[in-house]
Amino acid sequence: MGRSRGGLTTKIHALVDACGLPICLKITEGQAHDGRSAQDMIDTVERGDVLLADRAYDSNALRQTLAARGATANVKPMPNRVVALRFNRQLYRKRNLVERFFNKIKHYRAVATRYDKRDDNFLAAIKLASIRIWLRFNESMT
Repeated sequence: MGRSRGGLTTKIHALVDACGLPICLKITEGQAHDGRSAQDMIDTVERGDVLLADRAYDSNALRQTLAARGATANVKPMPNRVVALRFNRQLYRKRNLVERFFNKIKHYRAVATRYDKRDDNFLAAIKLASIRIWLRFNESMT
């Protein structure tokens, strides 16, 4: 999808719930900034929710959008911010659920090696892997 000196690159963006299960998935070019892709992914965030994200998603626009919805952002601020914003470090540690999700989808070979050259087919493979993760979670609950 994205072209760089290293070849074709793609970023997978995921929004997961408190159990680490995917809610929203998106892919972008490898060279695209992460923060720009977040605006259309946060449609599922509702009043009272807390969005945990890494530094790449630290922007005033994202925080204002979440505040207008009644949600809050617990995003680690960028080190070059003039006014450093506060965030809850204990709550920020829960962000590892996203990293665990990415570790789980890397177990699927078609996703890890990106067999599909078309971006829509690759996103479909990611969604199929996500469905299997959802099924495995719900199966263990019964």
